Amino acid sequence: MKKSFFLSIILSFLTVLAQAQDVQKFTFTDTGEALINPMMGWTMHFYSNNPKNYGAQLEPSDSLDWFEGCSTVYLRIPWAYLEPEEGQFNWALLDTPAQRWIAAGKKVALRLTTSESWLEYATPKWVFDAGAKYTRFSWRTYGPDENGELVDPVFDDPVFLKKLENFLMAAGKRYAGNPNIAFIDVGTFGLWGEGHTGASSHLSQEDTVRITKIHIDLHVKAFPGTLLCISDDVDGAENQTGNYPATDYARSKGVSLRDDSIMVQNPPRSWFHADMADRFWRELPVIVEHEHYGSSKARGAWDSDLLEKSVEDYHASFMSIHWRPQQEWDECKDAIRRINLRLGYRIQLREMELPKTAEIGKPFSVKSVWANAGVAPCYPGGFMTLTFKDEKGGIVAALSDETLDFRTLKVGPKDAIPVTTHESIFTAGRFAPTTKPGVYDVYVSVGQRDGTPVLALPLPNNDGQRRYKIGQIELK
Repeated sequence: MKKSFFLSIILSFLTVLAQAQDVQKFTFTDTGEALINPMMGWTMHFYSNNPKNYGAQLEPSDSLDWFEGCSTVYLRIPWAYLEPEEGQFNWALLDTPAQRWIAAGKKVALRLTTSESWLEYATPKWVFDAGAKYTRFSWRTYGPDENGELVDPVFDDPVFLKKLENFLMAAGKRYAGNPNIAFIDVGTFGLWGEGHTGASSHLSQEDTVRITKIHIDLHVKAFPGTLLCISDDVDGAENQTGNYPATDYARSKGVSLRDDSIMVQNPPRSWFHADMADRFWRELPVIVEHEHYGSSKARGAWDSDLLEKSVEDYHASFMSIHWRPQQEWDECKDAIRRINLRLGYRIQLREMELPKTAEIGKPFSVKSVWANAGVAPCYPGGFMTLTFKDEKGGIVAALSDETLDFRTLKVGPKDAIPVTTHESIFTAGRFAPTTKPGVYDVYVSVGQRDGTPVLALPLPNNDGQRRYKIGQIELK
């Protein structure tokens, strides 16, 4: 009896020892590279209201691959340029720069505006010829002026709203649910599409909130399946009371927030609505736009360290390139590189324990340690897959684990990033396909449930399809 007891203990010990010796442990260090991933990154103002700013200065072949972290081209342009005659659309204005970025594996963002400080009719003149009411205003005197050089539509006028709805529905037919669209602004109300009229029609805040809701509803109707966002200014550019009815309504409709813009004023008045962003970022990606870089710098409002801090305060997923991109990169690249380590989400594989050998058709365990080193959740989510490849690069096994969604990884300050330890159970070659014994390269990826890689990770040895080689395994 005693011999049997001690023998069982010895056998258990030897089994544990053999299993321990059969495990290979890997640790990983973040490569520090900028990552181009869904629902995050730098957005380049190709059209910054005026079509001459700033994409006109780029070569047609330039999709800013050299600007580290630039994921999105932002096209902000007046309605009048897109529908110069009723029912006749100039979509090439959007599609031409969009295709340059799409060809580079990047995304597109849109804002379609109805009021500008430099163009008399940002809303097409034919809308007013059809009976829509308007207010003339002057940029010289900042307000209504019957002899003013500029035109604001009456933003809740029935004729205006009907024509606008027709336009938005036509745009929605073309762009709603398009996987190449990163986001679309609710930009048809207020000067520059920012939701304020203090320099134009002088609407009350009560009317501003009421009309904002109308324009949110129009966009929600026109662009289903598309991320929408609204300017923080609809609740007052400097309102810090915590009473934000317009943006609260937007959030209730699944519409996210953008700040237009930070660092317009000198510190300590660099931004006003980080508390507003706090109501959004846990569920929806927040977009931060900085003031035109050159203008901000000229008035002494620019500070690269503050730009970095804004990403932390807003838990920002997108940041703008709001100037000539080469100058902004040349003068701010150190800060941009630091921001790239935190902007949006950043999925890090810290450690992995993988068996040296596994038996074909039998389960084996893999332990891994993960972290989200960004400021925002991984909104698109994702699942880990281990891929085994042979010496020719052929896929022998694609093993996906659905028990951990990377959307659930928590975020924290950069000096206290939370980590998640997870155990996965995989089986290679169960029933089929035929799996031969041999030594195979092991790749890790994060993406769809079916094993298709989606997310770029800060790891070396990328196979070109967002799978990263981490070691080898022998299948017996």
